[in-house]
Amino acid sequence: MSRLTEPTAPKHGPHVHAVQALIDPKAIAANLRHLHDLLAGTHAQRPAPGTQIWAVVKADAYGHGLHMVYPGLREADGLAVFSLQEALACRRLGWTKPLLIMGTPFEADGDHDPGLFPVHWIIDDWRALRELGRCPPGRPLYAWLRFRGQLNHGGFGPADYRPAYRLLAELVRTGHVRGAGHLCHYACAEDPARLREERQYFAVHRRGLPGPVCTENSAALLLEPEAAGHTHWARSGIALYGISPLPDQSGLTLGLQPAMRLQAPLRDVLALAAGARLGYGGDFLAPHDMQVGLVGCGYAYGYPRQPGPDARVLVGGQLRRIIGRVTMDTLAIDVTGQARPPRHAPVTLWGDARLPIEHVAHRAGMIPAQLCTGLTARVLHRQVA
Repeated sequence: MSRLTEPTAPKHGPHVHAVQALIDPKAIAANLRHLHDLLAGTHAQRPAPGTQIWAVVKADAYGHGLHMVYPGLREADGLAVFSLQEALACRRLGWTKPLLIMGTPFEADGDHDPGLFPVHWIIDDWRALRELGRCPPGRPLYAWLRFRGQLNHGGFGPADYRPAYRLLAELVRTGHVRGAGHLCHYACAEDPARLREERQYFAVHRRGLPGPVCTENSAALLLEPEAAGHTHWARSGIALYGISPLPDQSGLTLGLQPAMRLQAPLRDVLALAAGARLGYGGDFLAPHDMQVGLVGCGYAYGYPRQPGPDARVLVGGQLRRIIGRVTMDTLAIDVTGQARPPRHAPVTLWGDARLPIEHVAHRAGMIPAQLCTGLTARVLHRQVA
């Protein structure tokens, strides 16, 4: 279970008025171990195939903060980032194992700090392949040729993949590249039938070509760990943070621990008379005398402006309904019939077993990654022990 249990109301301190994302790096470490166990066959009672994991930390570790989660990443075999700048940030934190750059186009004349290597680069067009040929031989530079697949968001198509691989193999032979592999991003890893179709589609188009394979993402790994365990590298982003990539499941039901709890202070509790209206537009009409809590968080912090008609928060150990419109700075909740919560009492917006981020995202018509990466600079990130 998550170590992020519901906190009690703070009595003092600089964080009492802040909206906080409480980040638990030990949850990251536990999730990595769980994913490694799945790949190694601990739960399937079969020998470990040695599949390695790229821990995906792009977008500032999915909004959790790279420096916050870094202590939990020791058991990752490599870190996958979007940009060269993110890769260098990982090196500055002390990461010495491989890095996979997923988004920055490769440039032979780029500012390649020697401390960047060993580095792996996704190559998804002919221009990048030609740039590799201009790279000085001898560097610990590895290339992953991206197959376009059914996603069709970049990469080499079926007609180009083999010719591109032959050129890449020649660059390996001449020492411009240390090694070459095959990579594909699935379009629909959450659907077992379509996932198997995509796996087979890629297998057909790389048949007979040597080199390691990297195809499996969080959803594929959790859905079919046996198949994922027969590739060389898997990539885990959202599951690393304890969040489910599969519909109708939470991270907790998949054996994962949430690494983020979003918490905001209760600013005040007001009486609302029966028949009174609340909020912009007066959309909410009190059906009876009510007690309304005002929570110091709104869409300027990254909370959904339209959280859904049945949206809840957690305060004083109880789930409470959001009422009226969410504003830039405030949201209102119904605390009628509850012992009056103290001012500045912490209100959990997501990240508890009773209020998983997956449920919040579903009610808002979003995905959890949107919520995590959408937190704004107003939110204070704190690492919990």
